[in-house]
Amino acid sequence: MNKNGNIGVTSENIFPIIKKFLYSDHEIFLRELVSNAVDATQKLKTLASVGEFKGEMGDLTVRVKFDDQTITISDRGIGMTAEEIDKYINQIAFSGAEEFVEKYKNDAAAIIGHFGLGFYSSFMVSKKVEIVTKSYKEGAQAVKWSCDGTPTYTLEETEKADRGTDIILYIDDENKDFLNQQKITDLLKKYCRFLPVPIAFGKKQEWKDGKYVDTDEDNIINDTTPAWVRKPADLKDEDYKKFYQELYPMSDEPLFWIHLNVDYPFNLTGILYFPRIKSNIDLHRNKIQLYCNQVFVTDSVEGIVPEFLTLLHGVIDSPDIPLNVSRSYLQSDQNVKKISSHITKKVADRLEEIFKTDRKQFEEKWDYLKLFIQYGMLTDEKFYDRAVKFALLKDIDDKYYTLDEYKTLIKDNQTDKDGTLVYLYTTNKNEQYSYIQAAKDKGYSVLVMNGQLDVHAIGQLEQKLDKVRFVRVDSDTIDRLIAKEDVGKVSLEEQQREALQEIFKSQLPKLEKTEFMVTLEALGENSNPVVLTQGEYMRRMREMSAMQPGMSFYGEMPDSYNLVINTDHALVKDILASEESACNEKLQPILADMKGWKARQSDLRETQNSKKEEEITEAEKEDMTNTNKKIAELRVECNKIIAEYAASNKKVSQLIDLALLSNGLLKGEALSNFIKRSVDLIH
Repeated sequence: MNKNGNIGVTSENIFPIIKKFLYSDHEIFLRELVSNAVDATQKLKTLASVGEFKGEMGDLTVRVKFDDQTITISDRGIGMTAEEIDKYINQIAFSGAEEFVEKYKNDAAAIIGHFGLGFYSSFMVSKKVEIVTKSYKEGAQAVKWSCDGTPTYTLEETEKADRGTDIILYIDDENKDFLNQQKITDLLKKYCRFLPVPIAFGKKQEWKDGKYVDTDEDNIINDTTPAWVRKPADLKDEDYKKFYQELYPMSDEPLFWIHLNVDYPFNLTGILYFPRIKSNIDLHRNKIQLYCNQVFVTDSVEGIVPEFLTLLHGVIDSPDIPLNVSRSYLQSDQNVKKISSHITKKVADRLEEIFKTDRKQFEEKWDYLKLFIQYGMLTDEKFYDRAVKFALLKDIDDKYYTLDEYKTLIKDNQTDKDGTLVYLYTTNKNEQYSYIQAAKDKGYSVLVMNGQLDVHAIGQLEQKLDKVRFVRVDSDTIDRLIAKEDVGKVSLEEQQREALQEIFKSQLPKLEKTEFMVTLEALGENSNPVVLTQGEYMRRMREMSAMQPGMSFYGEMPDSYNLVINTDHALVKDILASEESACNEKLQPILADMKGWKARQSDLRETQNSKKEEEITEAEKEDMTNTNKKIAELRVECNKIIAEYAASNKKVSQLIDLALLSNGLLKGEALSNFIKRSVDLIH
């Protein structure tokens, strides 16, 4: 039997399209052909199990070999008759082919995936393809099919001793790089390492006489029974850990894992591992490998599974996941969506189970789980509803609480005068030690919130929880952070207030992208004389802007600090008294003059306020301008005198530097000067 003919496709464009498309995905040809060989072998096993094939099965290994022109994939599966080649190879049967090809000409994966053209992916790398095959059926005649990448083919009888199929690819000049042992090895390990039938590529080697030489033993490149296809009851912890090391050789041991085994309403197996994540989410993304019947599909699962699940590692395998389609198709596929939803539920179930049955273990692993759970709560509303039961808060003593437990712990002591529950937190126990101590002295609890997503998690909890406010422990004085009653009033006259503010303001350093404000508060004689705080809102916005490009304008704004002067402290009172003693003689005539000008300013303002804007004369406006200018000039004179005094009083600079030091803002020359001044003051 010799036969020449045209492949039954209504468009001759199919071959140029197959050859042209997906240059980055040309490598899938090997996956497709090896998968076909495995399918043919599996079908033979099925026929044998139901008694339709009664011959000897023998060696069912699929073999891949190459030379300087060809790559050959051979199996001992069911093979094909001439009629079957005509049906499955020669008829690319889809309606409206030209319209379809035009529509999908930029997506070969869609063509291959939708119409079962896996075999034709061979033409992406080949100038000619041959099939030599012999059916398992008794008395079958071996046939040879040949095609040179045009719709024309030849089909003829040939000799073949054994059942099965050989696919011989004559690699074209543009793809000679595939004729390389390491390249083929890498592709087989990527796509075929867990196929259920042994895949042999070459022979195992041993070191002999100073070089590696082939042995007689086949080099089997795949594990036919990977951990996820075995029953959980047959696996020990060591088996799961060993499989994890196979998947991720350089990774730390996982925290724990979930073995997925679902047969309704869809088929799904797999193992998902919880890696140890302390920081840097991006390093851990997209480590899940997606398989279809043990054939590798992709390891880029973003958009296919919920975003937070991309932090998990492991394998998902389902025959309901299409093998050859684009990512956009996978993302919209209903089966994929159901699988995604199911995995989210399973992950939440597993975490809740561990929390309930072994809370001690859960707490020990919380620092590694926290980032994952927070990410899930922030990005998936259903996961938040589940995770709120086992999400933990950690305090500075390394004690762990659920959200409900912590609320119960602090509600009596940390509710302010407005009925808001205040959660105090630190981002650095060492740097914020003095502020933490001030909170502890009040009997308050302080949480540790130093993770990559904590600032976002805080915002979410403030929205979700009723009358709750999170504030960093150094964002204000402790009495103002949790105000139980109106803060004590500063009992100083206006002139004393202005002098005290100028004393400290004049000695503050000029730091790049940093602003300071000076405020006065009556904090009690036992509180620190000077405290440096940083407002919660702007600091939090700056931290969030570091992770959200749309908020980058916050990152450009200067850091704003508040230098709080405790007017009740003896040192502050002493500085003010010393200033009055040293400066009064110089200041009194200026202040007397200023008093007169301020009286003039008040009279002018009263007069102008009684008139409409258009009724105020230019002379009156000029008079007000000159008065304001004179007051400003006198204020500058006063400030200059006060600044000269402040510069001579080492205690002022010492108190400022102590406040800066507690916030990590004292560095370089300023730190050196502080140390020298400290020694001088001790003397």
